[in-house]
Amino acid sequence: MKKLDIAQAQPLIRMAIEEDLGPGDVTTELLFPDSSTAQATIVSREEIVVCGIPVLKEILRQYDPRLTLTPHVRDGQSAHVGSKLATIEGPLRALLSAERVLLNFLQRLSGIATTTNKYVRAIRGTKAKIYDTRKTLPGWRLLEKYAVRCGGGYNHRLGLYDGILIKDNHLAELGKNLSMRLRRVVEDARNRKGLSFVAVEVDHVDHQLNHVLKIPGID
Repeated sequence: MKKLDIAQAQPLIRMAIEEDLGPGDVTTELLFPDSSTAQATIVSREEIVVCGIPVLKEILRQYDPRLTLTPHVRDGQSAHVGSKLATIEGPLRALLSAERVLLNFLQRLSGIATTTNKYVRAIRGTKAKIYDTRKTLPGWRLLEKYAVRCGGGYNHRLGLYDGILIKDNHLAELGKNLSMRLRRVVEDARNRKGLSFVAVEVDHVDHQLNHVLKIPGID
């Protein structure tokens, strides 16, 4: 499984922290002195496929480098109800401030990985594969596609730039001489670098265009 490049998630994490923390956690600052330290354990309340451990480490680092995370599971690993996922230690104020952002990332990514894994298990024993789409939250695409991989799925194109997918709205506008025009598109695609595939979307299994057009030399 392709690993997550955490540097690509840093801008999203910074935005989430700024959105939630703002100029400071006024409640925690009023309740606890800066010198307080604590330990917390993240526990699963459901049967899940874990995703987001590297993200948690980066979130904690951005809140306070003194916060440390000890994982008890790996991304892509299943966890049962009551399973300990990780232990956090360090300054109490920073730990409490980080809690919501940390759990937001962990819950969403683990949710995607868990749902993906349900479909992966459903087709086990067949030659089918589960792929994702571009229907992701703005800014979350790299993380959500990583979560799909953690769940045992595969990534389709990352954006509009790395794969050609001729969809129903394209076909509707192509009009007459559809087959001839599609052949020209495939020929043009062979001369483009950086493409992972050329595909034509179909509505029915008996559709005349029910196939994927592979570019020679590209897996």
